[in-house]
Amino acid sequence: MARSAILNVMVQAAMKAGRSLARDFGEVQNLQVSLKGPGDYVSQADKKAEEIIYSELKRARPDYSFLMEESGAVDGTDGQHRWLVDPLDGTTNFLHGIPMFAVSIALERQGQIVAGVIFNPAMDELYTAERGGGAFLNDRRLRVSGRTKLVDSIIGTGVPHLGRGDHGNYLLQLRNIMGEVSGVRRMGAAALDLAYVAAGRFDGFWEDGLNPWDIGAGIIMVREAGGYVTDLNGGQDVVESKAIVAGNEAVQKALIKALKKPV
Repeated sequence: MARSAILNVMVQAAMKAGRSLARDFGEVQNLQVSLKGPGDYVSQADKKAEEIIYSELKRARPDYSFLMEESGAVDGTDGQHRWLVDPLDGTTNFLHGIPMFAVSIALERQGQIVAGVIFNPAMDELYTAERGGGAFLNDRRLRVSGRTKLVDSIIGTGVPHLGRGDHGNYLLQLRNIMGEVSGVRRMGAAALDLAYVAAGRFDGFWEDGLNPWDIGAGIIMVREAGGYVTDLNGGQDVVESKAIVAGNEAVQKALIKALKKPV
C-alpha cells in the first residue's frame, strides 16, 4: 500500500516507540513483584515511549500541537493540526506481562481525525488508516465484520475498575448487552479494541470514560474499514464525549438501542 508522507512519519514514530516498549516488556516480568517496583518501571517505559514519539513528530511537523497522555497539551503555532498520542495503551496488561498493549497516534485536522496508527509491538501488528484511503493491518486491507445481528456477534467493552468509572451504570449496560450477544470480551486496551472492530475480529465495541488519545486512531480505523462510530447517543463528537459505540452499521445501531433500554 502507498502511504502519504504524514502517515509514514506517524508509522516511523509508532514503530520506534514500540521497539522501546518491546525491550522494556521483556524485562517487566523480571522485576520484583511490588507495587512500587513494577509501577515505577512501567511509568518510565511509558514516558520514554512518549518522548520518542514527541521527538519524531516534532521534528517532522514542528508547528503542530499535541495532546498526550503523559505530558498533556502542548500548543503549536499551527492552530489547524493536533497530534493525539497514547504511548502505551494497555498499561496494566504491560505490567502483568500480557501482550495486549499498543502505541496509538492520531492526527486531528480542524477538529476531524484524518489519520491514525496503532502498533502492538508484542504481536508485530501495525494498523494504519488515513481519511479516504482505507484501513490496513500490516498492509492488508481491513473490513469490518459482515454480521448483522447481535445474537451472532462478539462485542468488546471496557470494564470500570477500582477508582474509575460508574460501576452501577456499567452493570446496567452489561446486563442489557450480555443477554443479546454471542459473547463479550474485555481486552484492556481501547485502541486495540477498535482496531479489532476494524479488522472484523470484534463485531462491535462500547465503552465510557475514555480520553481523546485512547480512541483518536481507533475512530478513523473503524470508519475507514467501513464501520460506524458515535457516542452513546448517536452523536458524532466522539472525541470530546469520552463515550464510544463502534461496529458495522447494523451492529452499531443495535448496540446503541440495547444500551439505552430502560431499566
